[in-house]
Amino acid sequence: MRPSGRKNDTLRSVTLTPGYARHAEGSCLVRCGDTVVLCTASVENKVPPFLRNKGIGWVTAEYGMLPRSTGTRTDREAARGKQSGRTMEIQRLIGRSLRSVVDRSKMGERQIIIDCDVLQADGGTRTASITGAYVALHQALAGLVAKKELKEIPLTDHIAAVSCGICDNEAVLDLDYAEDSTAQADSNFVLTGSGGIVEIQATAEERPFEEEAFHQLLALARKGVSELVDLQKAAIREYMK
Repeated sequence: MRPSGRKNDTLRSVTLTPGYARHAEGSCLVRCGDTVVLCTASVENKVPPFLRNKGIGWVTAEYGMLPRSTGTRTDREAARGKQSGRTMEIQRLIGRSLRSVVDRSKMGERQIIIDCDVLQADGGTRTASITGAYVALHQALAGLVAKKELKEIPLTDHIAAVSCGICDNEAVLDLDYAEDSTAQADSNFVLTGSGGIVEIQATAEERPFEEEAFHQLLALARKGVSELVDLQKAAIREYMK
């Protein structure tokens, strides 16, 4: 039995609340069990220097954890004067994931920055960030269409992410911290709504795992992402009524 009482192929309770932040062009509060992340999208009418005069846009991300998002207080990275390697790796993952489903040639020369701030952490903060960030991005792009600054929403697919792992020799979906901290193997899958693979991060913690186990994890991830995409669609549909 999993610590949460869930079946091996069951997600934690997930809610997506678009339009959560009043001032951002796009936002989504995502809850995955006890993990809570606020994702906001900010539109800037400029692009990084390496894209100037190329007629395409840019989507990037920043990620951070609030000091008391965890059991003990963590210093703000701004107070330390630099970001940790973990933070930089996660925000690059979020940016890459989102760009994989954006037709940047239809964005014009503008940049959308997605900020993912972890309010409460209980495992899966990076995957929750990607899932919520897509909803915030969609809202920001829809706003540009509403203002007639874009002809259409330049998204080619949905994208969401979920963790999977091997716990007590069994493949399980959507690890919370209790499982993540003791898993024999831990993985994060970033997949599109149509099933395309964007990124897979998989690590054995105790000993190497077999290819068969990897395919079990991938099957669980496909099921989980399919359910997350359905939740994204429902949240966007409800918000845009």
